[in-house]
Amino acid sequence: MPVAARSRLHVTRENHSTTGIVLGKQTNRCSLKPDIQLLTPDHLQELNELLSVFEEVFEMDHVVRPDPTHLQNLLNKETFLAIIATVDGKVVGGMTVYILDQIYSEKPLAYLYDLAVLAFYQRKGIGRNLIEFITGYCRESGFEGIFVQADKADDYAIDFYRSTQPANEEQVVHFYYPLK
Repeated sequence: MPVAARSRLHVTRENHSTTGIVLGKQTNRCSLKPDIQLLTPDHLQELNELLSVFEEVFEMDHVVRPDPTHLQNLLNKETFLAIIATVDGKVVGGMTVYILDQIYSEKPLAYLYDLAVLAFYQRKGIGRNLIEFITGYCRESGFEGIFVQADKADDYAIDFYRSTQPANEEQVVHFYYPLK
């Protein structure tokens, strides 16, 4: 089962990566030492590789990818983060995060939207490494918090997020308005 999630501050993205895990607590559960990297506008190819991971893990058959110009524009935005996990140079997982300004606080919130790890690499600590990376990054950058949502039916994702020891868990109902 895939680990899946549907989750503004001037911070530098240059050279923000780690080999193994430097941010957060290291765990002995990790049998792989992935490189975790925050993508910059120069990493369009890596963003495309991350999209391939999402398509495989989320079983997104017949998906039509956005134009490369759109993806490049996302990478240029300060309100969008893409983080990848690589093993031996191969993108094996990653996440997308949207930065939201608040009306109630000057500190932004991070909305972890997608998180996926290829099936062969799951249960090897890579998802946990990604969570530790984004938590450390947001803490260092002055964010108020990070939130993520998981579908009630996705027990694997819910169990995964619970295992990362969030401060609390909320029961909410989301509504969606398609604009066709």
